[in-house]
Amino acid sequence: MTAQSIGKVKYPHVFSPLQIGPHRLKNRILMGSMHTGLEDVPNAAERLSAYFAERARGGVGMIITGGITPHPSGGRGAKLSEPAEVPMHRQVTDAVHAADPDVKIVMQILHSGPIAHAEQPVGPSAVKSRIGPAVPKELDEDGIEEQIAAFANCAALARAAGYDGVEIIGSAGYLISTFLVEKTNLRTDRWGGSWENRMRFPLEIVRRVRAAVGPDFILIFRISAMDMLQGGLAWEEVVSLAKGLEAEGVNVISTHFCWHESLVPTIATMVPRAAFTQVTGRLRKELSIPLITSNRINMPHVAEEVLARGDADLVSMARPMLADPDLVNKALEGREDEINTCIACNQACLDHTFTGKLTSCLVNARACRETEVIVAPARTAKRIAVVGAGPAGLAFATIAAERGHAVTLFDAADEIGGQFNLAKRIPGKEEFYETLRYFGRMIDLHGIDLRLGKRVGAADLDGFDEVVLATGIEPRTPDVPGIDHPKVVRYIDVITGKARVGQKVAIMGAGGIGFDVAELITHEGTSGALDIDVFAREWGIDFRNHPRGGVTGIEPQVASNGREVTLLQRKASAVGKGLGRTTGWTHRLTLQRRGVQMVAGVDYRRVDDAGLHLTIEGEERVLDVDTVIVCAGQEPARELFNELAAAGREAHLIGGAYEAGELDAKRAIKQATELAVAI
Repeated sequence: MTAQSIGKVKYPHVFSPLQIGPHRLKNRILMGSMHTGLEDVPNAAERLSAYFAERARGGVGMIITGGITPHPSGGRGAKLSEPAEVPMHRQVTDAVHAADPDVKIVMQILHSGPIAHAEQPVGPSAVKSRIGPAVPKELDEDGIEEQIAAFANCAALARAAGYDGVEIIGSAGYLISTFLVEKTNLRTDRWGGSWENRMRFPLEIVRRVRAAVGPDFILIFRISAMDMLQGGLAWEEVVSLAKGLEAEGVNVISTHFCWHESLVPTIATMVPRAAFTQVTGRLRKELSIPLITSNRINMPHVAEEVLARGDADLVSMARPMLADPDLVNKALEGREDEINTCIACNQACLDHTFTGKLTSCLVNARACRETEVIVAPARTAKRIAVVGAGPAGLAFATIAAERGHAVTLFDAADEIGGQFNLAKRIPGKEEFYETLRYFGRMIDLHGIDLRLGKRVGAADLDGFDEVVLATGIEPRTPDVPGIDHPKVVRYIDVITGKARVGQKVAIMGAGGIGFDVAELITHEGTSGALDIDVFAREWGIDFRNHPRGGVTGIEPQVASNGREVTLLQRKASAVGKGLGRTTGWTHRLTLQRRGVQMVAGVDYRRVDDAGLHLTIEGEERVLDVDTVIVCAGQEPARELFNELAAAGREAHLIGGAYEAGELDAKRAIKQATELAVAI
């Protein structure tokens, strides 16, 4: 039996072809749109070509590019509005088709509208977005005509550039979606007011685009199937728009589930896998064209279940293709245990995108750096000792071994993972189990000599050509009187269940670990990341009745165990300010709803039987608490490094042992990867 037939037996829905007009997709998995920042670098064509070609070779049926604006008002970054801009795109499409002629590449046309970082954002009305840079200019009739013509022109240029189709994004708070929703469209002319008038803009864009590109060009429209907005689109409006788009020549409807300003998480790791596909499934019953679903579908068996239920015809995986470009091939060949799974942390992808940095991936530091970070066979195979099997040690060891080095990996613990073994215990972070499964498989696959339960001394490292120390961190103990009081416990002991936690708790330190500990000790019941019903209650979503936006009039019901928790930090800045751009607000909001008090500008005085003594803005206070949990930062664990240095031996430091700030796994894996490809 061939690998392909094995894959088809295991995932028959995923690996069944789909006809879209004259175009045949070889399977039902597509790489969804992501703006990576590669579009804006000086050598954009070369780097985009390598990035997309690697994913094409990885087995996807179709690729949708990051958003390309059709008009200067659509935002900074990549634009396609003039013939002179076509050659860069042609290089990308040629690279994809050369990598696999069966893979279709579709360009997303995105006009950011009121949230565009442009000289003058535009919109249907002068209504500022909560996340927009400025009040948009209200488009007049001539301005609306100019924008419609820009979409059609952009699509025609995309065809000239060799794309197989375009996706028009009409969701997320971008220009088209703001015409659809009443709160952002206050017009009283033919482009506003009634629903028929509000949906005129997207229908006219599609009509013009279809006329510009002809009948044999793939045309996808991304719709807000459930926009998570109070007063958002009603279900009847979603259906009406989708049917109107189908009538105007759209080949495929892609369902989206948020506006960027929505206060409901839709792509963070706390969101259950495939949480929103049921909405796509409901819309699919109303249409005769294929539908794409998305959001938190990160493994092939999840995609298979979605398709088998009839929730969609195609499954979009965006961030999972950053984490593992070969995901689809691995599924086809029965190698699912080798998939480097997207954990939806957003730390190196969306957090970078929304802060103007180049996108990458926490678990795959090569993502978007394919021309820079090249995993090639080592010129000289070396015997390498790696001490520490946390994220940095695992990343280095597996890549170095893949290159042909003989790697011995030591760790004093009885399991691999380091700090990831703490993270996986936090409700909403269960995906970290997948990363450890992946690294465990890579250790076996690449023949790494794994020695657990072994505390290494300098003498144990004799005979190795290179020594890499990924010995991690040691929790910092604050210099506070009474820090050894029985009330005081370490965060590690709380997370592992070794320490008893009372009813009234103070947490010293409000970084990422402080927030994780607060989540853990206030959580009640099943993790929302594992149960869609729990998730829906916690965030006020009504999947059954689909009120406007899916959330209008629904109060979130956050389960709490009733603990009284105060989260403290020395810095005077807002508590949680240093958390991730796209996920930090979810953690803050969850804890606030559980009654967690967050206090900044704290000076710790002492701990005694009365509790934790503080000074806040010059006022002395005492927190009457049963437990004080110390989350006051970390120090690099360098005892072995110092021992080796004293003996005159060199070693490489990576991860927390190099720099312990905020236990940054993104930085640790990136650093480890760069060393592994260079050594």
